Amino acid sequence: MDWLGPVMFVLVFVLIFIGYPVAFSLGGIALLFAAIGVEFGYFSWAYLNAFPERVFGVMSNQILLAVPFFIYMGTMLERSRLAEDLLKTIGLLFGPLRGGLALAVVIVGTLLAAATGVVGASVVAMGMISLPVMLRYGYSPELSSGVICASGTLGQIVPPSVVLVVLADQLSISVGDLFIGSLIPGLMLAGMYAAYVVFVAFKNPAAAPAMPKEERAEYSAAALAWRVARALVPPLFLILVVLGSIFQGVATPTEAGALGAVGAMLLALLNGRLDLPTLRGTMEETAKLTTMVVFLLIGSTLFTLVFRGVYGDIWIEDLLTNLPGGLIGLLVIANLVVFVLGFFIDFFEIAFIVLPLIAPAARALGLEGPMMVWFGVLLGMNLQTSFLTPPFGFSLFYLRGVAPKELPTSAIYRGALPFIGIQLIGLAVIACFPEIVTARID
Repeated sequence: MDWLGPVMFVLVFVLIFIGYPVAFSLGGIALLFAAIGVEFGYFSWAYLNAFPERVFGVMSNQILLAVPFFIYMGTMLERSRLAEDLLKTIGLLFGPLRGGLALAVVIVGTLLAAATGVVGASVVAMGMISLPVMLRYGYSPELSSGVICASGTLGQIVPPSVVLVVLADQLSISVGDLFIGSLIPGLMLAGMYAAYVVFVAFKNPAAAPAMPKEERAEYSAAALAWRVARALVPPLFLILVVLGSIFQGVATPTEAGALGAVGAMLLALLNGRLDLPTLRGTMEETAKLTTMVVFLLIGSTLFTLVFRGVYGDIWIEDLLTNLPGGLIGLLVIANLVVFVLGFFIDFFEIAFIVLPLIAPAARALGLEGPMMVWFGVLLGMNLQTSFLTPPFGFSLFYLRGVAPKELPTSAIYRGALPFIGIQLIGLAVIACFPEIVTARID
């Protein structure tokens, strides 16, 4: 009966690929194989008494409590139109440069990533505000859509990222260390996006023209400077307070997330935009996303419990620790599996299904301390690519939902391809130079 673990693993992916909800696929397969495991003597029904205890552990997990706080902070900034103000202002500032609007998208994408940590909010905001402007001024549809989709994904790797919180929990590492380790890689990736935009602008000026001067005529230098200060300084201050409190050890990520949520509400209030519809919409969106994460986590908890009961964890660990090349082989296979799965399933689903199986093998091969944080950053950057890879790249769908009908879906897909390549180059750089991640971790 050594085949029970592999069959269980394969069946859950079959159900996911044919469209069944992931949480219920995990739970349903777990219950089916629990009955099989009891029937063949692997364990008794009493073994499942551990499940309620594990669910209680999920509910009382202080690390995961940071997830709704960061979602709330990002959603509040988006729904109160503070992100919109930021995007329009930076667009005016960089618009006179060739490729300036695309550079503004990269800069704002980075700031929104650090302020929200929610990819969907960033892509939708930039798609609704920047895409029509870029197309109106003659930007290439591929460059316009590609830079918006890619810049929106920075919320995956630039702290405070919701996904990084989940990764830290699944890998049993410090959220603060993972935030510190991912900061430079995230900024490096944003810099690579900006370099690509500059390259395209100078190689093909027609694809990324400068904004016409008359568009800025209504703003004097002093008026523009005031608008930049008003739109840029408050979100930057909030980002510095949230991340600084984590990096300096003043607050835990959960406490900093709560501070960020309150700070976002305060900024909305100071701008006269904290009304009941905004508050209700923010709370509803936070509840939806948080509920999705919790259901996935509970389903994966039951799946992992039964999977271990039929010795599937031993099968996985033996398989991964005996790969050719040892640790290098594990890193290659793990990243390849995560990259391929990113074509088909959601990043949270990958985190909850695959990571609990990979982490023990990684530790068995010697990844501990700062190097496990490096491994987490690698996986986070790899998972980020899943937002751009067809056919189910979520950034592509987010943008398609708000893009003008005149923009074909094929242009959005083509626009994402160069940025997928850039992300893979960034992944290779981090893989070859771990000190980029580990240098600032004790």
